[in-house]
Amino acid sequence: MSTVQATMDIPPSSRGKLRMLLDADLGFHGTNTNQGSHGWHPFPAKFPPQLPGLFIEELTDGGDTVLDPMLGSGTTLVEAARLGRNAIGCDIDPLARLIAGAKLAPLPADLAMAVGMEILERAKVRHAVDSGALAAERDCRFDAKTREFLNYWFSESVQRELLALLVEVEALADDVARRYLQVVFSSTIIAKSGGVSLARDLAHTRPHRVCDKPPRSAFAEFERRLRNNQRFDVTPTGRHEVRDAPAEATGLPDASVDLVVTSPPYANNAIDYMRAHKFSLVWLGWPIGELTKIRKHYLGHDAVSRPIDAASTAQLPRQCERSLERLAVVDERKAQVLRRYFSEMGSVLAEVTRVLKPGKAAVVVVGTSRLRGIDVETHKGLASLGVATGLDLAGIGTRELDRDKRMMPARWGKTRASRIEERMHQEFVIGLIKP
Repeated sequence: MSTVQATMDIPPSSRGKLRMLLDADLGFHGTNTNQGSHGWHPFPAKFPPQLPGLFIEELTDGGDTVLDPMLGSGTTLVEAARLGRNAIGCDIDPLARLIAGAKLAPLPADLAMAVGMEILERAKVRHAVDSGALAAERDCRFDAKTREFLNYWFSESVQRELLALLVEVEALADDVARRYLQVVFSSTIIAKSGGVSLARDLAHTRPHRVCDKPPRSAFAEFERRLRNNQRFDVTPTGRHEVRDAPAEATGLPDASVDLVVTSPPYANNAIDYMRAHKFSLVWLGWPIGELTKIRKHYLGHDAVSRPIDAASTAQLPRQCERSLERLAVVDERKAQVLRRYFSEMGSVLAEVTRVLKPGKAAVVVVGTSRLRGIDVETHKGLASLGVATGLDLAGIGTRELDRDKRMMPARWGKTRASRIEERMHQEFVIGLIKP
């Protein structure tokens, strides 16, 4: 089928509505982006819930299925389930799956507070009477490499308090309550305000150790987060599923999804999620070595040790090749890493094409990327990749970022400006339709 014929077969109403939405003000400035459970846990560069909510409400009906193959903190899934749609999300990041799962199956607010405070009081008692047992538990629970990590980033007193909390949380028989309190526990470590570790700027995924950082009680922070998290959404009414699966292999049937709304990582690993997530995941049972292995499989990862596979050397759409050629002139290695990013995103978009129903849309939100001073036009590259997989480009919208609300990496010192801050001032919203 020719491209012209495929375009003619797309229902005009779907194309027109998607174009109209892309032309709207997608900044959502002045709105509450941490409403309900969306504010439960810090997560860098997450989009405001109003963004996926807009496309879900306008492009789907009750009972339709919405997919986010890179679910992050679960924003798309929560909005889909809240609006009575079936929500499916995939991610290989264990913390992302934990946060999303807790948001999609929340406890009643009063019960969450009551159970949390009971756990806190039990942990305080355990800490007071079993300090030696806690030290022995720590040495038994973590392998040598993980213990080394904990000793470097957490003071001795904070380790004992965290372990006391963790033991009590793990003892909960109720899966929903345990998962929710694990998220509260994690948010005492990965926090905008600094958390209980010796790391600064942890929530922005750029941790560095500060030995004279004012000490914080894990107990006090746990209670503060419990009280802060008393913002609950209406209980989701749609079915939901969180999958431990990569975005390019969701495992879903062909033509089973009514809408995809997702936001892939920045090119060249500009935001390194695992650098922050491991600070709480090690406490939740993930050894440092295992997390390092998972990190190497993140889309866009730029580890030198990771080989450039054969698929990543294949010819890409001309738009991508032009960006790669310009970058290769100044940095061949970064050009190879960017080629792999485009190749992997091509695989993701091929999967999106496979699972979408005909006539349905995919909305991809992606940030700008400047590598070695060159704008590699990621949004145009991803749009061309989508078209190459069989999707039709309806348009590309632009949204200005609210840097006071959106958690972006920052550099502290004489200047608040950094290269990464300078380039993360807007995002592009790519609208694609399956013929």
